[in-house]
Amino acid sequence: MRFWITMLVVLAMDQLTKWWITANYQVGESHELLGQWLYLTYVQNYGAAFGILPGQSWFFLAAAFIVITGLIICNLRYPVEKLMQIWMGLIAAGAAGNFLDRFRLQYVIDFLDLRWWPVFNVADMAVVIGGSLLIIHILFFMKEG
Repeated sequence: MRFWITMLVVLAMDQLTKWWITANYQVGESHELLGQWLYLTYVQNYGAAFGILPGQSWFFLAAAFIVITGLIICNLRYPVEKLMQIWMGLIAAGAAGNFLDRFRLQYVIDFLDLRWWPVFNVADMAVVIGGSLLIIHILFFMKEG
């Protein structure tokens, strides 16, 4: 159940923040949010992470579909530890959020801007945080057997 709750809450946050940015900003518009630490900058990303491989939407759609499907199947068929359900829910939500953008718009809506890192969104954060915590959990906390 944690997988589904995490996935739905994070997916809703991702889509709501993207809706808000597109309703209130023009492409390229940027405003300071937290001093000089964080800006909101509306960017349309036609590639993958950091804008690499632009124009390959079909590949990213297929990859996201495979990841989301695999995580759902894993959570339906196997007993998954409580924390791992959350980490997997974060990854699935992030993949689904950017999948929806690519499917509907052929690009991903990005808006969180640190000025020293490529502009990103809630879905990107969910994939990175979920993936990192999943790897840490597997490496250091899973029991063999």
